[in-house]
Amino acid sequence: MVLGSFTSECETSVSAERLWKAGHDAHNLMPKLLSHTIKSVEVIQGDGGVGTIKQLNFTEVVPEYSYTKDRVDVLDNANRVFKYTIFEGGVVGKRVKWYSFELKYEPTAAGGCNQKLKVEYDSIDGTFPTDDEAAGIKHWVSETAKAMETYLKENPNAYV
Repeated sequence: MVLGSFTSECETSVSAERLWKAGHDAHNLMPKLLSHTIKSVEVIQGDGGVGTIKQLNFTEVVPEYSYTKDRVDVLDNANRVFKYTIFEGGVVGKRVKWYSFELKYEPTAAGGCNQKLKVEYDSIDGTFPTDDEAAGIKHWVSETAKAMETYLKENPNAYV
């Protein structure tokens, strides 16, 4: 068992407030904006707040994993912090017992947003993540933020 973590940051040109609001609707936006990877997101339990459980279903582009289930652990509107734990699917039960993502949205001086990511995990075999897997996770979160940024720039009245 290895308990570990890694971090990453991604800067966008849209405001932290708009990106935060769009993130609340990620279950609707992600399948539209990342349709090549995400088939659907189902809310299994809850209303989007703490305790909500969602299932993210992948397309055939991700052949080794068909889905993940996560639970919202923290939803701090005042500080724009969102944390969720993936407890089923993906590498859970194979390489990790669980892994969690904490996203924090901080305003930049230029009016954009710096999205900070912290991933924590409890490894089963002590080998998770490889450098390539960590880079892939960081890329995935960055790709999601950039897709939201593009959408928000193209739709200036959305999530204002």
